Amino acid sequence: MAWQDELRGIYHIAIKDMRTYYLKPPALSWGMVFPLAWTLAFYLRSPGDFAELVPGLLAMTIVFSTTAAEAVVINFELRLGTLERLLLAPIGITSVLLGKVLGGFLFGLFTTAIVAAASILYMDLHPDILGLTIIAVPSLMVFSSMGALFSVSVKEVFEAQTLLNLPRFLMVFLCGVVYPISALPDGLQLLARLLPLTYTVQGLRISFFEHGDSLLWQDFAALLVFMILFLLPAISLLHRRFR
Repeated sequence: MAWQDELRGIYHIAIKDMRTYYLKPPALSWGMVFPLAWTLAFYLRSPGDFAELVPGLLAMTIVFSTTAAEAVVINFELRLGTLERLLLAPIGITSVLLGKVLGGFLFGLFTTAIVAAASILYMDLHPDILGLTIIAVPSLMVFSSMGALFSVSVKEVFEAQTLLNLPRFLMVFLCGVVYPISALPDGLQLLARLLPLTYTVQGLRISFFEHGDSLLWQDFAALLVFMILFLLPAISLLHRRFR
């Protein structure tokens, strides 16, 4: 059936991208080592309870791992002409993009699971695993979709990575990764509420320290909205690239 071919194509594109792009030293270092180094720098500057930094560490791992190659893969393959070859198979443009997004999701899941397991075991933390899953899964899809959107929005490979650095680092400083949002001026607090990482960090903190908070489901709903806001324009832009 047609839908089975589409699902099969999405899966194989994701696996191909994992082998070709993600499981390489640059992507691994950007997706895992960078968030660890960043968190350690803040810890050394102001030593305290390292467990308080774990939600922010996981949030940064989610952002940087999903976008480590996602922001450049599509544009890179468009320039090489390899993306067009995928369309010779029985698969549509939408499924091609979903395969790319799934690749970023899987790599993000892989790296985030490692960082989460190491943090939980080393510091003997007892998070709400269901809560972590409820927040981590849509967050991985949100930021993988964001990377894909930036990739199809520009024509040059380096432009996507450069443009993506602005929202990534803006979110790190505004979304409660290191500093609480409540300590920010009112205008920046409002801006933080318009950024998806705010809901990732908030949901992760609830999962680690406030089990069962009903606010968790609000964060989940907000992340689903952001996923749609990133994914639909990315699909539309990729369709335009092939017109």
